[in-house]
Amino acid sequence: MSNPMISPIISIVMPAYNAANFISQTIESVLAQTFTDFELLILDDGSTDRTLEIAKNYALRDRRIQVLSQTNQGVSATRNHGVKIAKGKYIAFLDADDIWLPEKLAAHIAHFATNPNLAVSFSRVEFMSFDGKPTGQISTSRLTNLQPKDFLYENPTTTMSNPCVRADVFAQVGGFAEDMSYSEDLEWLFRVICHQNLDGTNWQIQGIDRVLIYYRASPSGLSASLHRMESGWDLLIDKARKYAPDLVKRHYGLARAIHLRYLARRAFRLGLPPKVGLDFINRSIASDWRIFLQEPRRTLLTLLATYGRYLLNLFKG
Repeated sequence: MSNPMISPIISIVMPAYNAANFISQTIESVLAQTFTDFELLILDDGSTDRTLEIAKNYALRDRRIQVLSQTNQGVSATRNHGVKIAKGKYIAFLDADDIWLPEKLAAHIAHFATNPNLAVSFSRVEFMSFDGKPTGQISTSRLTNLQPKDFLYENPTTTMSNPCVRADVFAQVGGFAEDMSYSEDLEWLFRVICHQNLDGTNWQIQGIDRVLIYYRASPSGLSASLHRMESGWDLLIDKARKYAPDLVKRHYGLARAIHLRYLARRAFRLGLPPKVGLDFINRSIASDWRIFLQEPRRTLLTLLATYGRYLLNLFKG
């Protein structure tokens, strides 16, 4: 166990809001790490259940755990607070309902050692159901040679429980946008990969080709949450235009088409009313028809699934 008087190699920032059902399993996955020189900062964001009590009980048992409590401020402000008090050379983020595999931290520390320009290290993600069962579905995002434009089209990291970051990066590019609650992680990653250091080099974001995290799927089936995700992406674009206007101009139409198609697929998987997915896929194609050329199979499958459910619902009615 590390000496609490000495700065740890890595700080883990865990925002927690009403996570009493899952936080014990999440904390246990941190304590099971093979790399042990860490501090775990659990920031309770005004929970009304037993989240704070559970976290404090763990802190009594392990000196590497520090628990802070605040009135509800949102996930971006909570993460920024954690970054400010973190002592580690690296910072990892973990939502209070996801699970790390035991080699997670060790793999990222080794990855950073290979590349001094590596700002963010991430990995593959395996999705698990809301009740914690692995689904066998694994993220397929690009891992290497990532360019700024790639972050307009998708979030390669999938979830903020994935990235490990050099702490120095926050001093250079700032923290998470506190006016955002959706796509705030993507906006920050885009800012990082667009940032140029004093020596003229750019920070790099690269992934490790192995699963190091289980990501818990949300049970929320409200179409309102998908529209909030769309609004969050629109806000990301507004901010990106300020520091990469030409890039956004070149890629906006197709990037928006891909994002709307993603929302259509999500609406289908969640079993939302057919008109919800239909609205997303129609606006996707209207945004840029080249989506059929870029990823024909995924686009056609989404189109067929969405319209098929819509027509089936009409016949049933």
